[in-house]
Amino acid sequence: MPFNSRRWMLRALLGATVLQSPLSALAGFNFFLSEYTATRDELQAQIAKRFPVAERYAEIFMVGLRDPQLGLDARGNRAAITATLTIASPLLAVSPVQGVVSVSSALRYDTATRALRLDQPKAERLELQGVQGRDAERLQKIGAVVAQELLQGQVLRSFTAEELTVGRKTYEIGDITVQDDGIKVQLK
Repeated sequence: MPFNSRRWMLRALLGATVLQSPLSALAGFNFFLSEYTATRDELQAQIAKRFPVAERYAEIFMVGLRDPQLGLDARGNRAAITATLTIASPLLAVSPVQGVVSVSSALRYDTATRALRLDQPKAERLELQGVQGRDAERLQKIGAVVAQELLQGQVLRSFTAEELTVGRKTYEIGDITVQDDGIKVQLK
């Protein structure tokens, strides 16, 4: 192979490598279709970083959530978080009480923070261990209210200004679609 041909081949390979680097940094972005898809695994990793969370209720109960698991409901266009719930209080015979809560939520995009957030979460299921009768009913209500409050506005995915800018064009997030294996947002 002549010297010029090898030089040309080397330049071509280096050029291809340089071109691929910025595109690999934008994995999930499809600017040709004007959309971005966050995978379930990517979203799960982001959510896990924001837990555990806790909040005091009525100055006598401490309600905490940990070990979140993301669920996606494509038919309902909703995301769900199932987490381990803990309720502690000096008023309880057995403290803390452990359980599981599942909360489903609509999604919204917060332009100011460039974040995809949970919106109006609703506790769908709450199970407590070792508590019966009226105590269980009261604690379920407390757990449901606090879980909803803790998850309201919870960030699923944040975008940087650089991620939303290609050349001179800066994209905004439009429609949000929940899929079985991820969440797709329209870029406009």
